[in-house]
Amino acid sequence: MVSTIAIVVIVIGIGVAVTGCWPFMVAVESGSMQPNLMPGDVVVLMHPSRVGIVTWEKGKEIDYKSFGDYGDVIVYYPNGNGKPIIHRVIAFVNEGDRIPTLTKGVFTYSENVAQISGYITQGDANRVSDQLALLRIGGGTQQVLPVKEEWIVGVAKFRIPLIGYFRLLIPI
Repeated sequence: MVSTIAIVVIVIGIGVAVTGCWPFMVAVESGSMQPNLMPGDVVVLMHPSRVGIVTWEKGKEIDYKSFGDYGDVIVYYPNGNGKPIIHRVIAFVNEGDRIPTLTKGVFTYSENVAQISGYITQGDANRVSDQLALLRIGGGTQQVLPVKEEWIVGVAKFRIPLIGYFRLLIPI
């Protein structure tokens, strides 16, 4: 028993030391990132301070792709709390800027303006950005603010298909 606990502690310690974040692996729960990330995939994260964050907008400009499309995929806490979300970063907005949505590779801008500066995120399978959709947070529905850097858990770097189903079977 002691050796098992020691191995788990060592694995966790190495994972946190290498990635700079906790948790450093997450299971994809929904289909919002299909076809690039599937439910049951496990995604390994790196802390943004170690790898930076590339938006879809910048990724297209420099031809940088992650998980099948331009820009990085991040895991973040909506409005700084609740259940984490894994979605693509499509743009960075300043307070007062109009909020974009990405549709078939083209930005459209809503009349809604950002209440704070931060990243705009959108699931690859979703029609609108998270900041324009009402999401279920903490038992209710609310508007998601642009994502502040301190709300980000990590930047997704690679996936391990299917093994996340084991994690999804355990209710939390």
